[in-house]
Amino acid sequence: MSIRQISSFAAGEWIAPGAGARAIASAITGEVIASAGNSALDVQSMLDHARDVGGPALRAMTFHDRARMLKALGQHLNANKQALYDISFDTGATQSDHMIDIDGGIGTMFVFASKGRREMPDDHVFLDGELEQLGRTGTFMGQHICTPLHGVAVHINAFNFPVWGMLEKLAPTLLAGVPAIVKPATNSCYVTELAVKLMLESSILPEGALQFVSGGLGDMLDRLGMQDVVSFTGSADTALLLRSNKTILENSVRFVAEQDSLNASILGPDAEPGTPEFDLFIKEVSREMTAKAGQKCTAIRRIIAPQAQVDAVIEALSERLAKTVIGDPRLEGTRMGALVSNGQKQDVLAKAALIGSEAERVFGDPENFEVVGADAGKGAFLPPMLFHCANPDTAQRVHDTEAFGPVSTVMGYRDLDHAVEIAKRGQGSLVASVITHDPAVARQVAIGAGAYHGRIYINDRVSMKESTGHGSPLPHLVHGGPGRAGGGEEMGGVRGVKHYMQRTAIQGSPDMLSAIGNRWVPGATEIEAPAHPFTRKFGELRIGETLHTAAREVTMADIEHFAEFTGDTFYAHMDDGAAKRNPFFPGRVAHGYLLLSFAAGLFVEPNEGPVLANTGLDSLRFMKPVSAGDSIRVRLTVKHKTPRNDEYGEVRWHVTLTNQDSEKVAEYELLTMNAF
Repeated sequence: MSIRQISSFAAGEWIAPGAGARAIASAITGEVIASAGNSALDVQSMLDHARDVGGPALRAMTFHDRARMLKALGQHLNANKQALYDISFDTGATQSDHMIDIDGGIGTMFVFASKGRREMPDDHVFLDGELEQLGRTGTFMGQHICTPLHGVAVHINAFNFPVWGMLEKLAPTLLAGVPAIVKPATNSCYVTELAVKLMLESSILPEGALQFVSGGLGDMLDRLGMQDVVSFTGSADTALLLRSNKTILENSVRFVAEQDSLNASILGPDAEPGTPEFDLFIKEVSREMTAKAGQKCTAIRRIIAPQAQVDAVIEALSERLAKTVIGDPRLEGTRMGALVSNGQKQDVLAKAALIGSEAERVFGDPENFEVVGADAGKGAFLPPMLFHCANPDTAQRVHDTEAFGPVSTVMGYRDLDHAVEIAKRGQGSLVASVITHDPAVARQVAIGAGAYHGRIYINDRVSMKESTGHGSPLPHLVHGGPGRAGGGEEMGGVRGVKHYMQRTAIQGSPDMLSAIGNRWVPGATEIEAPAHPFTRKFGELRIGETLHTAAREVTMADIEHFAEFTGDTFYAHMDDGAAKRNPFFPGRVAHGYLLLSFAAGLFVEPNEGPVLANTGLDSLRFMKPVSAGDSIRVRLTVKHKTPRNDEYGEVRWHVTLTNQDSEKVAEYELLTMNAF
């Protein structure tokens, strides 16, 4: 068998393993299949290449450019994922495990690509939050903005997800406009290397945007500065060692960690045997114990059930686990493969022994189990092991020891408050789940345990068909947790992108803020439209371009006709005495939606033109009532423009209605789709 040489990609060149290289064994056979690592890597040239070449190239692109880049990368990986499947079996993973890792990672890239186009501007500045008026008249304003850091993101990933673990960090990093140096765990780095090669060979990425280290980082962390980021996934001990680095501390280098986590799942008191929730609970726990051979940071380690249901849970779970076929992951019938290495197997056995000092093993004998199609003595195989802790209040090891494999412990609770207290004893985790059909139970757990968990997953008969599972982090939501889980928040849509950007408070006049954010701010200079703005194409419209309409008087006949026509006969519009008794109205007033209708009649250009559709309005506020005899006029201003495809883009208009005394009576933002 030829030994694969897993190279590093540094400063634009592939560098073969050299001094300090490590042998990598197959999880299935125990035979050496690859070699990785080179202690002679010039890490400073890698950092310089990222900062001086990759960073400027990425920052020259807009968020939408980078989002399109992510989509193209995802499509390229998707077209070539069979090669990633084929090479991943030696990690011990089954085909269904590959789909979690490879398809999950590609899907994460697609989500960030979509969010980048929909939730971020086609610009270089991201506006964070609303405007703040800092002066009485509105000539001095404040706004938070986010811009890309001018450094490099160093990604240190765990062995269990060689593709997803890389892509879930890489997607928000590249979308932010920051280059990355990826360092996977050596045991499975050959899978990551292939994924990196596929992306680089696609020529989609600008030079310097992505580099790859197989093996150790050397003294790279000693060379980081205040513009750099370290994003780490792994053990709490390693995280502590890395984040304690003197340079990282001195330079306040951002450190995002996702580490050890003793995740819990709570069976609700209502979920008795025979209910859909009980069956769902057993299915979820079994899946989390056996998927990736239990090597998931989100796997269920503590099974918390009503004391009266503990025996039923053990019986049902043991019966289901007994059906799990363990063996060569390349075989179609295999349901659980091997751990990533024999070293990892020994670590799990040692941790299981610690748990066993406080809990009884009720299922799974590591000395006596069947392996199909492989030699259990040579490969890194273990059976699912289920423990029962009869005294979770006095136990310690079951709450602080993570056996990173197919190991979990059942424990009973007296009441729901007790269940929450048991869950909290994990001292912070990535996820806790509660399987219940009782909303009151879900609320009590969320309030009681929320501060200790990054995610709370609730499932029942209603959501079970669509739910993604206890152990599936989604790119839309944050992935991380407090305390021993690392205190980080990866992914989370645009929240994850902000880890690689600097938030800056900008203060100045409306014109200054409009120029910086490329978004018109009320009070900024208005540009007189050369023609009605609804006759101008998307590309012709300028930010700040404004239309001032003529006035229209609102009559009592208008109010009464609108009430009769719509059926809206609310007393403030129809009963003068009742309206006057209301502290907000001087008497009968016009309907707010009547004013919006009149506003549209004042500013709309009725003929066919580049405005294709009105897609909604945001931030509607009614500020002052309008009585019969008052008149209104409209100011319509181009606030912001966002391309959507090659045919049309979204125009956000700032609309202000004023009365005959120039007082604001209503304000909102109108959204239209305009042709290019």
